[in-house]
Order: sequence, then C-alpha cells, then structure tokens
Amino acid sequence: MSKYVFVTGGVTSSLGKGIIAASLAKLLQARGFKVTIQKFDPYINVDPGTLNPYEHGECFVTEDGAETDLDLGHYERFLNIFTSQANNVTTGKIYQTVINKEREGAYLGKTVQVIPHITDEIKRRMLILGQKNEFDIIITEIGGTVGDIESLPYIEAIRQLQWEMPDEDLLVVHLTLIPYLKAAKELKTKPTQHSVKMLSESGVMPDVLVCRTEEPIGNEIKKKIAQFCNVQQEAVIEAVDAATIYEVPLIMMKERLDTIVLKKLNITNYPEPELTKWKEFLDKLKYPKAKVTIGLIGKYVELQDAYKSILESFVHAGAINECKVQVVDIHSEFITRENVAEKLGSLDGLLVAPGFGHRGIDGKISAVKYAREKGLPFFGICLGMQMAVIEFARNVIGIENAHSTEMDSDTTNAVINMMEEQKKITKMGGTMRLGTYPCQIKIGSLAHTIYGKNQISERHRHRYEFNNEYEEQFERNGMIASGVNLETKLVEIMEIPSHPFFIGVQYHPELKSTVENPHPLFVHFIGAAKKFNEHRMASKSATLQSEVI
Repeated sequence: MSKYVFVTGGVTSSLGKGIIAASLAKLLQARGFKVTIQKFDPYINVDPGTLNPYEHGECFVTEDGAETDLDLGHYERFLNIFTSQANNVTTGKIYQTVINKEREGAYLGKTVQVIPHITDEIKRRMLILGQKNEFDIIITEIGGTVGDIESLPYIEAIRQLQWEMPDEDLLVVHLTLIPYLKAAKELKTKPTQHSVKMLSESGVMPDVLVCRTEEPIGNEIKKKIAQFCNVQQEAVIEAVDAATIYEVPLIMMKERLDTIVLKKLNITNYPEPELTKWKEFLDKLKYPKAKVTIGLIGKYVELQDAYKSILESFVHAGAINECKVQVVDIHSEFITRENVAEKLGSLDGLLVAPGFGHRGIDGKISAVKYAREKGLPFFGICLGMQMAVIEFARNVIGIENAHSTEMDSDTTNAVINMMEEQKKITKMGGTMRLGTYPCQIKIGSLAHTIYGKNQISERHRHRYEFNNEYEEQFERNGMIASGVNLETKLVEIMEIPSHPFFIGVQYHPELKSTVENPHPLFVHFIGAAKKFNEHRMASKSATLQSEVI
C-alpha cells in the first residue's frame, strides 16, 4: 500500500511548500522509491485556466490537458515524470463534484454539509493516486496557509485520515518561518510556535517541521522549537535560503529530511541516494564558462511566476551549454519602432513569450522585425510564433493589414485565425486546445536538426492558429511551415531557413523541460545565442584593434 506525506504551510504564503515537497520527493526517488506529488488548492476556481497570470502566475498544462497550478511544473522538473489532472485538485472541483452528486440524488434525504460530504470528497481525492498501486509514497501539498478559512476543510480531512490510518502510513510535514530581526539581531521562534498551535488546535499534529530562515538556526533553537512544538529535535529541519531552488534537495539531504520521513513511515533497508546527474547539473550551473543575455518580451514581466517554466527552461539549457543565461525582462508595451534598437541592441537572443489579448502586440511585432533583420537568434512560443507570422506577412510578403482575428476580428487578411472547433465554444474554462498532440517535422529543417527526429509530441494551450490559406505565400517568400499536425493540418512550427536561428512554435516546449532532460529547443536557442555573442565580441575586438592601429 502507498504511504502518504502531507505538506502544510504556516506563518506566511510563498515559503516554498512546492519546492520542499519536490525536494523531498526527489530524495526519495533517488533512493529507489516510486513517488508522485499532488497539489490541493483552496481557491474556488475549478482550475487556474481563467486566472490572470498576475493573479496566480503561469498556468501549467499537463500531458492529458489539465490546466493546473504552477507547482506541478516544479514537480515534473524535479522528478522528471509526468503529472496529470489527478495531481491537482481545487476547492472548486470538490464542490462541483459534491453539488453534481446532490443534483443526481446521491444524497437523497440527507442534508449536504462540509462534514462529512466535502471532507469525504477531499479524502477520496487525496487517496485516489494510491489506489493504482503505482507509487510507494504520495506527497500531498496543501495550498494556502494554516489558519485560512479556505484551508480548513483540507486540514480537517487530514485530521480524519490521521485517525483512520495507521501511524506508519501517514506523516505531516509543516513548513514554517523563523524570521531574523536585524534590530534585535535575533531569530524568533514565536511565529512558528503560533503556527503549530493553530494547526494542532485543528486536530493535526505535525511530525516534521521545516523551518525557512535567512540565518542558520543552530541546535539550541532547534531544541527550543522541538520542546514548544511537541516534535522530536531531529525532526526540526533547517531550510536556509539557497542560491537556486535546485540546491534545496541537497540541503534537505544534509538535514536528513528524507531519512527522518522514512523512519517515521517505518521504511527500512533502502539504498543511498543516486544524485550523480543532479550534482553534475548543479556543478555546471554554478561554474559557467560563458554568458549570454536573452530578452524575454512579454506582457506580464513584472511577475516572474507568470513565465516560470520559461525561466526554468533557460536554467536547464544554460547548464547544458555551460553558460550563464541572464534574462532581461522587456515589457512589450514599452517597445516602439523608434526605441526597439536601443531596447534590444545589447541582446544575444530574443524570446517572445505566450500571452492573450491585444495589449502590447505592436511592441512584440517591432521586436520580431528587429530580430529578423539583424540576424538576432529568435524564438517565439505560441503567441510569439503568431507575432512572427504577422510581422513576416506585413514586412516581407507585403500584406499591410495582416493580423490575427484575436486582436482584430474584422481583418481582411487573417494570417492567424481561430481554430474551427473553437468557433462554437462559448464557455471559457478548460475549452482551449489543451494537452499533447503529435507533430510531423520536415526533414532538413532547423526543427529537424534540433529534435533529431521527424515525429514529436508537445503540449498545447491555444485557440488561434496559422491560416493555411497563406502557407504558399509564406514559403515562396522564405518562411516555411517545418512542423505540422498531419491529422488536423495545424501548423506547429514556422522558421526562416536563411536566418541564423529564427523559429516559432505554436505549442509550449517549456512545459516539458526538466533538469535531466532540458528541452532541445531551449538548448539550441542558447547555443545559437552563444555563437551570436562570440561573433559580436570578436567583431568588437577587431574594431578596437583597428582603431588602435
């Protein structure tokens, strides 16, 4: 039978429950256990698909087309395994299921209440992955903070499971904060004490405390926390701020988090963790031999979490290329034809990010034009590919009013148009083209060089597509469709063969990049940026030498 670890959080949000859960899972996986992670979010939205990125960060899409919390991206990047719609549950889904059952008559004659009906559905969802007998340990992260009204049904469900299941089958890890007061030059344990008290008042006793801190807490503070929070001293784990999230598994291993968890789950006779590849990755990440500057053109650059998977994909690709990737955030609304050279002139590569709506579109088109004309390595994702198509249509083919029907529903030259199956859809949630679809790549293209094969599958999240009526005009003028879904004829990849590196994709490759398997598109893009940088530095050096002479 599967064993269960629950990860809760206290004191404040954004402490890193997802990273701690993923780090613990990585250590257990490295010891040979089959592990997965699931996230329970307390908001009433059915999923984050309709949330503004400013509100909740990026929406992570799974292989089976579920729009989920961005923490599932961390789970996949750390564990190098796919998650699914079963790995992310929201209060909205819970209540939707219970209300549907009530309407069907499943509770006929009963008053439907939070306890037992809502908590029973929560427990059912918490245990569903364990019923497949595929995993030894299932880690469940509870979103929000202990004490939030929204989180109470989830805490109650854990309390019931603690009572129903043997002690050795369930364990609670509570993530908390030990703030450092500079004025007093002291670490304060009182917030942690209050957080554990609040959790215990709900009937849940934590087995392990992971303490986020800016300064080492030492044995004396660990002893104090253990005494006042009623846990063993060895179960008080120090989680000092790390330079990169990918160091956290090694920090947790040093603190023996995984062995303490295994001990409390009564699991013995396990091997030492195999983390050779992970350590090699970290070594390359810490000691790069080169540096490139990549411009990230987007609409939500003020919030880093809005492009979390893209930023992490740059980390993975940078390590493979032994290159530090410095990402410069550039808001597309502030790019104009007049200042585009000033904004982009110092870059080694340009990525135009996904997004929705007309805001900032003109800036993205100006940025694409600059990259195309200057030979700057260009990579467009989803909307970024569509902007490349519009720019090429206007400035190369000569279709002045070329546009997307998303931004201009009355355009007479819709080089980007809504997909046919999307035109009849009226509801917004979960109705886009979502999940994994196959793609046939043209042999001899840049895409074929990058992937090294002609059949791939990638994840999607979009409503609009390249208008195939214009494909012949594009190919005649030098932009080719190098990747196509053979069943739907949907163009997946557009590229300019005469350009050093110019490629746009309709799908989201960032969603499949992991530490152990960096996505080839990002790897080759950073490789092209390195060459561009080396050429520019060589040209600059030659110019300086000629001036001296």
